[in-house]
Amino acid sequence: MSELQREFLLQREFLPGLQEDERLEPTHAPPSAVCPGNLESLLQPCPLVVDLDGTLVRSDLLIETAFAELARRPHSAVDLVKALCGGKACLKHRLSQPSDFDPALLPYDEEVLTVIRAAREEGRPVYLASASHERLVSAVAEHLGLFDGWFATNETTNCAADVKAEQLVAAFGKGGFDYIGNDVADLPVWRHAAKSYAIRTSPAVAQRLSRQCGNVQHLPCEKATWRTWARLLRVHQYVKNGLVFVPLLINQLFDINSMVSAGLAFLAFSLCASGVYILNDLVDLQDDRGHRTKCRRPLACGDIALSDAIAVIPILLLLSLMVAVMVTPGFVLVLAGYFALTTAYSFFFKRKMILDVVALASLYTTRVIGGAAALSVWPSPWLLAFMMSWFLSLALVKRYTELIGRRAARLPDSKGRDYRKADIGMVGALAAGAGMNALTLFALYAASDNARDVYERPGMLWFAGPVLACWIARILMLAHRGQMHDDPVVFAIRDKVSLATLGAASLVVFAAM
Repeated sequence: MSELQREFLLQREFLPGLQEDERLEPTHAPPSAVCPGNLESLLQPCPLVVDLDGTLVRSDLLIETAFAELARRPHSAVDLVKALCGGKACLKHRLSQPSDFDPALLPYDEEVLTVIRAAREEGRPVYLASASHERLVSAVAEHLGLFDGWFATNETTNCAADVKAEQLVAAFGKGGFDYIGNDVADLPVWRHAAKSYAIRTSPAVAQRLSRQCGNVQHLPCEKATWRTWARLLRVHQYVKNGLVFVPLLINQLFDINSMVSAGLAFLAFSLCASGVYILNDLVDLQDDRGHRTKCRRPLACGDIALSDAIAVIPILLLLSLMVAVMVTPGFVLVLAGYFALTTAYSFFFKRKMILDVVALASLYTTRVIGGAAALSVWPSPWLLAFMMSWFLSLALVKRYTELIGRRAARLPDSKGRDYRKADIGMVGALAAGAGMNALTLFALYAASDNARDVYERPGMLWFAGPVLACWIARILMLAHRGQMHDDPVVFAIRDKVSLATLGAASLVVFAAM
């Protein structure tokens, strides 16, 4: 018999008048799971208490719900700030009813689930204790069906750190429970636990935990590698920023200063794009988890903590601005416009039919304008018109591919896109029309006086037309067959035929110079 049980028996002997209603019970737990004031609960196995954010789930529900709210209603940022002024509990209550919250899609940690299942097999009660709002916590608990009760934040009380520790001690007594946590906020809880389980703790938190607790077990977990961060930053997408070199090639500015300026413009666009990619992933968490391929993105699957991703965004944007200042003032303005447009795309345009693909095409064209601004040259209207139509076609192919994939997988229409599976035929037709329009613009440019002013042999440009026509037609056919990558540009980078087509078109352009 433990010292805690002997103490309780002594209290029973000398305080026989203790009433049943004077005993404490844990918040949101079944009546059988009472504190050491109940002899029956003392004879039960030691309860296991599990933290939610960062522990059971490799994510943070407060961050998720905040970005989900901003994605639906960007103007609600003012309301969220007002709610935060009332305390974290008030903010969490304000965000506690997201329309797209689905506990089945959350990235649960298998190591933690293994410990929970082992405890249940031993007959131990298991409880979920989280600083997230009770509406979200109850939804997770109900979905998993592994918990005997739960503790959570409500409209007035933020169940975190010392508050959570007090609630658990009141429910189970000091040393009357085991606890699994991950962060510095769990230190006050670990202090009162019989056994402490830790997962994904930082070195500083792990050191403090070892000093204050003797019985500690660190659960294994995979750390984010540089490859994981490279996937988050979309380093493979940097090839898109090579469009800044197009004005340099067309205007045949091959001096050192021009090439350095174009290189700096490429770097500035890459850093800015990475920051916005992360922001876009934060906004799209729920949609990405329900997607057949995007569910493997680092934030969607929990490979990188949301708080770490948020911290990286301002660093990337600041570095991008510092590089842009080294180019030209005009380039800084173009980059600022690119950032504004891509942010507006993340929060607004991407959920609007047709506006989303026009915005995507504009973002590609903005890279060309940025390259011209870096070189202090005026971009050709023919070039901009061709780029706009060409990338509008590829953006429509991207949407066409997504719809084809949803139809093949028998998935419902996406809540984050304003397209339906019934639109497949029309989207495909628009993609083909935009591609043919781009080829028409290219032919008109090849016959224009502008081409004669730039190229010594402008007639050679006509040979590029059939090459480009074959490529866009092949892209459309592969998309129709369901053999296209989610991003046609990424497909073009990896596809040997596409690389050969790009090489052939480039040779034609160089031959025309």
